[in-house]
Amino acid sequence: MKGLFITLEGGEGAGKSTQVERLSRRLRDSGRETVVTREPGGSPRAELIRASILAGEGKAFGPLAEALMFSAARADHVETVIRPALARGAVVLCDRFADSTRAYQGSRGEVDEATLRALERVVVGATKPNLTLILDLPADIGLTRAAARRREGRQAADRFEQEDIDFHARLREAFLAIARAEPERCAVIDARGEPGQVADEIWRTIRERVGVKTLLTRP
Repeated sequence: MKGLFITLEGGEGAGKSTQVERLSRRLRDSGRETVVTREPGGSPRAELIRASILAGEGKAFGPLAEALMFSAARADHVETVIRPALARGAVVLCDRFADSTRAYQGSRGEVDEATLRALERVVVGATKPNLTLILDLPADIGLTRAAARRREGRQAADRFEQEDIDFHARLREAFLAIARAEPERCAVIDARGEPGQVADEIWRTIRERVGVKTLLTRP
């Protein structure tokens, strides 16, 4: 891959979408082609699956079926959006990726780790993030932020926002466990601060981990 693949992960209300947008502006201002995408979704067919998942249509079939839906969406997303962008040398910024499946579907132990990793090997293959930024904050703060965001947009809680506080606390621990297991790929960012402060910390982290030359030089 000639490009650079950066993913942002974290629980509900962590500010991933906001930080992806801020980071993309910074990169584009530097002259680097930047592709912003998200999961589930990111491609037309994957967006159809996203709508079904967030509406709760997969929940009735159980955690494994939900994990398979995420994997089906990811397979199309990787093949049609992420790999082509990386092949031409773009920076790809993705709001959630395979770590979210590990955390969300694995946080209650309802889908075993071996199954999730097998799905990831088949779907993701070698298209792994160069850097994963895990935006971390306590579950109660995240849920409060998510609720405020919904009120502003007059939106209903989606499939995962409806889960109880214990689920979201375990979700946080699952992301932190991923960071501890793969410190060479993952960096934990304190997401409790103001968006501008968090954005600056993300930029510092990327510069340290990736290097300015790699980050801004076009292949």
